[in-house]
Amino acid sequence: MRLRACALAFAALAALATLPAAQPKPAPKPQVAFTTTLGRFTVELDPDAAPATTTNFLNYVNSGQYKGTTFHRVIAKFMIQGGGINAKGVELPTKAPIRNEAERALGKGLKNVRGAVAMARTSDPHSATAQFFINVVDNAFLDFPGQDGWGYCVFGRVVQGMDTVDRIRDVKTGPADDPLQPVVITDAKVVKVAAKP
Repeated sequence: MRLRACALAFAALAALATLPAAQPKPAPKPQVAFTTTLGRFTVELDPDAAPATTTNFLNYVNSGQYKGTTFHRVIAKFMIQGGGINAKGVELPTKAPIRNEAERALGKGLKNVRGAVAMARTSDPHSATAQFFINVVDNAFLDFPGQDGWGYCVFGRVVQGMDTVDRIRDVKTGPADDPLQPVVITDAKVVKVAAKP
């Protein structure tokens, strides 16, 4: 009888050992809420896909860099760009540029599709600082490797307020794609996100 009980206990333990281990819950992705003169929108960031880019962006948010800046470049069938120039047309000082993570981000599934948020940069692939853009259409040509071997790094997406993004997209602009009436970011802050079940 004792042998049978031991055998049953051993079988139960063996069955438990074959069960998949409980996976830790993924950490919630940070979200940033933007308030503009044309409404609000919220961006969800992906630190796993673009860790350095996400950290850089959050540092600018937390330092208050984006408050008072404008969407200074608006192209209706392309994107809206902002985060570095104030309503007087003055470009704000920034921290050192970051390394382009477009290849890693694409490998994690992030693409320059409508609603995706990416870093703006110059012709130097590693020149991104504070300015970012939101794709208002699919722009696959911006994905790694792009037209210069690097592409533009996507690090998040708009999860609320795409109607606000579209209002910004539709503003009248001058010859330099600058809105005739400034679209100002009046607030940008990290919002708490509940952990996913």
